[in-house]
Amino acid sequence: MARACVIVLDAVGAGELPDAAEFGDEGSDTLGNVARAVGGLDLPTLEALGLGNVEPLEGCAPQPGAPAIAGRLVERSKGKDTTTGHWELMGVVTPQAMPTYPLGFPDEVIDPFMNRTGHGVLGNKPASGTEIIQELGEEHQRTGKWIVYTSADSVFQIAAHEETVPLEELYGACRIAREILAGKHAVGRVIARPFVGSPGTYERTPNRHDFSLEPRRPNYLTLVREAGHKVYGVGKIPDIFAHQDVDEELPTKSNVEGIQRTEELLRTVDDGFIFTNLVETDSLWGHRNDPENFHRCLQDFDRRLPDLLDALRPNDLLILTSDHGCDPTTPSTDHSREHALLLVYVEGRNAAGRIHEGEFADVGATANAWLGGKSARGLPGSPIVEP
Repeated sequence: MARACVIVLDAVGAGELPDAAEFGDEGSDTLGNVARAVGGLDLPTLEALGLGNVEPLEGCAPQPGAPAIAGRLVERSKGKDTTTGHWELMGVVTPQAMPTYPLGFPDEVIDPFMNRTGHGVLGNKPASGTEIIQELGEEHQRTGKWIVYTSADSVFQIAAHEETVPLEELYGACRIAREILAGKHAVGRVIARPFVGSPGTYERTPNRHDFSLEPRRPNYLTLVREAGHKVYGVGKIPDIFAHQDVDEELPTKSNVEGIQRTEELLRTVDDGFIFTNLVETDSLWGHRNDPENFHRCLQDFDRRLPDLLDALRPNDLLILTSDHGCDPTTPSTDHSREHALLLVYVEGRNAAGRIHEGEFADVGATANAWLGGKSARGLPGSPIVEP
């Protein structure tokens, strides 16, 4: 029996990548800049594990004898979003950037979407999700038209009030959009963005749902399953991988729930791969340029991390990483092109402060090797630690 757990701290980037300037992200350093903005990180459990060995961090001292392997990972894919980041963690590189729409979506996308759903469209522009529902929510409720918007990422987002449009109808519209958005318009994700409330006080609900492209196979999830292990997807993981190669899906509505589900699995399952996304550093605080609450969100995880460590069994593998940055201290509210953080801990072993500098796919390669998966079949990445 073997167990591995990967937890993605969404958007917790660890410093700009060498090509960050090409993405408009020069100077981004989510972890480092948040540390400076709040007068020093207060994350004692992560610090003891070795977080201060990832990069210089105010308030988080390096630990020469840290029990976890620490480092930063480089992204090969041409992107800085959830889909490309998570896919590459599991060995799927996206060499060509997925399409983005800074001027909104063309008629060849919007017209068939309106025809097939039977509703018109409002917006059709890049926008903040919280701001566009305040701007167009009342008109949406009056007319029944969809609020369609995008961002700097490759996304087609559809917002609808839950009392105006039933959730299943919204999800159905997303499935239609997913069919339309193919070929040159194959965006990474179509996202349902339901909201509630009244004009001036609209707020998004936890009933978001993502409809992703299907990743190439085989990837490291495929190989883990072919080796006879179950894959448990917690949070957004099943959506990100288009429900491919995930045996048990545990969607969540908060980081609290995601941590609870992960701990429950660590305490109850005897074998397999637990793959968790904790989204709130990104969705609630990174995009809203709120470093103080970004830090509080990390503190919430840090306070629960001892419970996760306690649930580990001898020779369990735990990897903490990220998928991109979302520096809340820069003028941009978009994702940032950054290294992924890396902490690799094996229960019962001490890494003695070892540092690893590698690439995103090393995460999947390590989990696959730990669980006895076959050779990578040309997939990128190398195991960071051997069983």
